[in-house]
Amino acid sequence: MGTENAAVNFSELVNKNKQTLARLQESPRLLLHRRDGEDLVLTTAARAEQDQTVVSAATRMLAAMARREPGSMELLLGILPDAFPWVRFLPEADLHAFAVELVDTMRAADSLGNSAAVAQLLIAWQHTAEVHSDPDLLAALTRDHGEDYGPVPDPRDTA
Repeated sequence: MGTENAAVNFSELVNKNKQTLARLQESPRLLLHRRDGEDLVLTTAARAEQDQTVVSAATRMLAAMARREPGSMELLLGILPDAFPWVRFLPEADLHAFAVELVDTMRAADSLGNSAAVAQLLIAWQHTAEVHSDPDLLAALTRDHGEDYGPVPDPRDTA
């Protein structure tokens, strides 16, 4: 049984559905390329449930580790650069805030069975690290620009 994901055009699923679906026996997922939209991933319900079980177990283990022992947060802070090399650009306080927010968000997302919030959190913190990695950009974004014009109105209120 292969471990690589197979890829086919969406039209193959429509036109040759039995042969295309049979490929799920050889691959855990089937990437469906679409001309007029975002690609899709097809898998079996059993495999999707297995994936969710693994993610949930890893999340619970990470959260338990981060909260169990007094030195465990330091351990987590020590391994984050291996998992996310870009954290090296974060200031120390931001690195700690990222670690806490990551664990908390993973726990909350796992309770919903939806990892979108975790993905968004990782993207946002990676962008923060990108800003810190570029001294010119950091200076431009943190420089005092003069008068503060107050809060920005919610664009939904202007419609």
